[in-house]
Amino acid sequence: MDETGKADSVNKPAEEDFEALLEQGMGDPAVFDPGDKIEAVVTQVTQDWTFIDFGGKADGYIGTNEFMDGEAQITVREGDTLEAFFLPSPRHPMRFTTRLTMETAGSDALTDHLENAYQSGIPLDGVIEKEIKGGFAVKIGGNLRVFCPYSQMAIHKTADPAQYIGQSLTFKIIQFEKGGRNVVVSHRVILEEQREEAKKALRKTLHEGTTATGAITSIASFGAFVDIGGLEGLIPISEISWGRVEDIHDHLRIGQEVDVVAKSLDWENDKFSFSLKETRTDPWENVPASYPEGSLHTGTVARLAPFGAFVTLEPGVDGLLHISELGKEKHIHHPKEVLAENQAVEVKISRLDVKQKRLSLELPTKDLQQSDAYQKYVAQNQSPGSMGTLGDLLRARMDRMDEKKKP
Repeated sequence: MDETGKADSVNKPAEEDFEALLEQGMGDPAVFDPGDKIEAVVTQVTQDWTFIDFGGKADGYIGTNEFMDGEAQITVREGDTLEAFFLPSPRHPMRFTTRLTMETAGSDALTDHLENAYQSGIPLDGVIEKEIKGGFAVKIGGNLRVFCPYSQMAIHKTADPAQYIGQSLTFKIIQFEKGGRNVVVSHRVILEEQREEAKKALRKTLHEGTTATGAITSIASFGAFVDIGGLEGLIPISEISWGRVEDIHDHLRIGQEVDVVAKSLDWENDKFSFSLKETRTDPWENVPASYPEGSLHTGTVARLAPFGAFVTLEPGVDGLLHISELGKEKHIHHPKEVLAENQAVEVKISRLDVKQKRLSLELPTKDLQQSDAYQKYVAQNQSPGSMGTLGDLLRARMDRMDEKKKP
């Protein structure tokens, strides 16, 4: 009690615990950026904490030691108006509160609380100001500038780092030296945490055979990586198209949105594979009707092997022209002696195996080549400037080979 018989405003709340004080007038927490300047009115003063009302639904608090004079006397009273700065601080063990400081932003007090954010893993908002050597200068806590390396800005490297300039993003402090002399922050950590949460949700709904939508994140010689929203997996080159893929860039580009089918999901080892071609019609569904045995077709030599030539009739539909077919008139050691890749050839379907997805091809016989039907087929399919049928070309090439062998 003081001389007037009234309770001392400093000592009265000592009988109340900290949590009870927070219950007074506590509403939804207000949202501020570190370093924001706030005008507030003092509502309660204790030996440890000074409570203030800054016009929102929630109260804040400041350490009472900030109001101590040289003689350890408290200089603030209920009803006083003051200006304070918002600080990032760990969640109070009893309840969320908004902590402030009387010190200017960027001061030792702010630095101390940035260290608390580092120790507790608390995210902070920051603005990317400019590019500097090795990364970006980021402003947090009013005027405090910190460093974010290129590698810590995003999960995937970008070709245009300047796109981040001026953006306001969330960061976590990943390196902090005493006194705040060297503070390194990461936005990538935030993104990875978000991916982990999304992956947990996907695990409940994504199964092998499920179709999902994603975006291409990178392309390699063996396939393309796709992100389906929190989970990244590989589309092997063999699963990109039903046809032969020579250059993946001819089929996909980074950032392209695609539908894929989940092929393999190894959650324990974080390995996932997808198929793009299975979202599209398999051309072999129409092969029996389009390529019956005995029918004639024009194809393109796709690949030469010691045992024969693979001929593409349409994307995703290849047949084998065996070397024995090529060497009927004269023995050859390799198809390259008479054929070249990308060469157009006329072939006949000799055998069709739909179950194994195999087409065996042969050359039109001499009798067939002399028939009116075959001549009509050649006239309709032979390109301008062509030197004749495949049989004609083979005979001409073999004749040249014989000429070279003569003494």
